[in-house]
Amino acid sequence: MDALLDLLNSRPLVNGEEQDALGDPAEGRRWAREHGGEGSLAELTLLRTTRDILRDIVCGESSPTALSPLLEGVRQVPEITSAGLQWVVETPPHARLAVEVVLAWAATEKQLPGRLRPCANEECRLFLLDRSRANRARWCSMAVCGNRAKARRHYERTR
Repeated sequence: MDALLDLLNSRPLVNGEEQDALGDPAEGRRWAREHGGEGSLAELTLLRTTRDILRDIVCGESSPTALSPLLEGVRQVPEITSAGLQWVVETPPHARLAVEVVLAWAATEKQLPGRLRPCANEECRLFLLDRSRANRARWCSMAVCGNRAKARRHYERTR
């Protein structure tokens, strides 16, 4: 689940300027390796595509069927171990991390439907996973986006 949020949040706006953790090959390789990937250029390309499709789906601009091309040829195979039955995902090595992120998204949607969403701050591009009991979290960070929104509302009320 960490890789899912990290991938969605890998293209933030910093001081109004877009930063892309996967844009620079060296930075992208480091990001992929930190998340269990191999860091190849093919993997980075697929991760950027996956990120963009998932962003559109989470924002409601695209249907989950947009993920279909990413999952072509992926199989889950049962494996019996001393711990019992487990499912192993078979995919080309460069696609493994992207497929794991898609599976994490699917699991999140099943276990916590509607809780993965974009930050309510229109000037922010980050996403949050609302784990609150009331399901009312709106900002990626209360310290940053939440305070800005509250300060803006206070300014407008007192103006």
